[in-house]
Amino acid sequence: MFRAIPRTLVRILAWLLAAAVLTVPVRADADNVATPGNFTGYGFDQCVAPAQKAMNAWLRSSPFLAVGIYISGDSRGCRTQPNLSPRWVSKQLGRGWRLLPITLGPQASCHPSFPRYRDDKSINPKPGDAGNYRRARRQARREATSAVAAAKALGIVKKSTLWYDLEGFDVTQRHCRESAIAFLSAWTTRIRAQGYVSGVYSSAGSGIKMLDDARVNRPDEVVLPDRIWIARWDGKANTRTDYIRDDGWLPGNRMKQYLGGHHETWGGVTINIDSNWLDLGRGSFAPPVAHCNGVDVDHPAYVGLAPGTTKTEQVKTLQCLLKEKGRYAGRLHGRYNERTVAAVRGWRTDHGFADGDGWSRTHWMSVLADGTSPVLKFGSAGEDVRRVQRALRAAGATKLRITGRYSRRTAAVVARWQAAIGHQDSGIVTGRSWKALRAGQR
Repeated sequence: MFRAIPRTLVRILAWLLAAAVLTVPVRADADNVATPGNFTGYGFDQCVAPAQKAMNAWLRSSPFLAVGIYISGDSRGCRTQPNLSPRWVSKQLGRGWRLLPITLGPQASCHPSFPRYRDDKSINPKPGDAGNYRRARRQARREATSAVAAAKALGIVKKSTLWYDLEGFDVTQRHCRESAIAFLSAWTTRIRAQGYVSGVYSSAGSGIKMLDDARVNRPDEVVLPDRIWIARWDGKANTRTDYIRDDGWLPGNRMKQYLGGHHETWGGVTINIDSNWLDLGRGSFAPPVAHCNGVDVDHPAYVGLAPGTTKTEQVKTLQCLLKEKGRYAGRLHGRYNERTVAAVRGWRTDHGFADGDGWSRTHWMSVLADGTSPVLKFGSAGEDVRRVQRALRAAGATKLRITGRYSRRTAAVVARWQAAIGHQDSGIVTGRSWKALRAGQR
């Protein structure tokens, strides 16, 4: 018989096992992408990160594809974020949302509403003996380090943009202004040093104007942020404002909060939001994807095919697509031969179509749309968008360009097709739309 293990030893063994488990590297962010990346489209921000149910409803129904989230800073209006977690972040990124992580820490010393609590601080306005606002810079470095730690804990990976929220203030007050710009310079330097992209949010007439004036008048004295987020509630979904010059942070490094706090309801869920327009990086960009070592799968129209057809390029496309689906194992020679017929028959049978040897526009739609079923809307980009564009061409929208960018034109064509088949004409591709495309409805 085994002797009983002493209780103290059991505790030691349990502690060692727990320690071993904790030291195993677990990467919740392993599959996360840098955010927001290349994107042109609509976004919103709210004090508290919405619950998953709300995010799902707004993904399917709203025009928004980017969301601002407050991840750090003692002066945040909503310090408690019950929904925000690494799992929440990974879910949103995996479903196509672009995240805008925001820090709201020390504010300008002349702002009348800050400090907000008893334990938060304003930016130290004292210039110091050297006149370089050393204390403000030290505060900024601490805030940037804290922001990066919060981002990493949530699975927000390097090369993502971290935004500092500097609320509007009186830029005519010298030490208030100069300490604020010293703070933002040090914030940007520390954020970059840790592998992230520096962004600054502020009102067009104060913080953003301050940065733009520094860009033009003393570029060697100020470290400018990589990106700016302009608060200008003019109701115009663009990145323009008369407060700053037209050449700053362009192209690709501006976004604008064009509408302040208001309620919007999408998918039966109401949220109080600010509305934003983003135009970042290369915009919504779809890198090229090769098929079958260079076979062209994009055609002005997708025509009917049958055994003995002379449309060799389109037959080659069909063979390529069926090969990618594991249905065709022959050479891509463009001849509608017996092996092609067998693959066509198998596809038609397995996807609920009537038996036969031919290939129609309906069947083109089914194979072109086959695959995963992500929600797609204005601002989406990638090969999934191309699948939709190709399938709609097969349905008859021959003037729709296959770009991989979900443009306003693509949304309009989707909406017309949805109306034609009796669906709600939202212009957003959801699971129901994917099912209809694969069934060849037109």
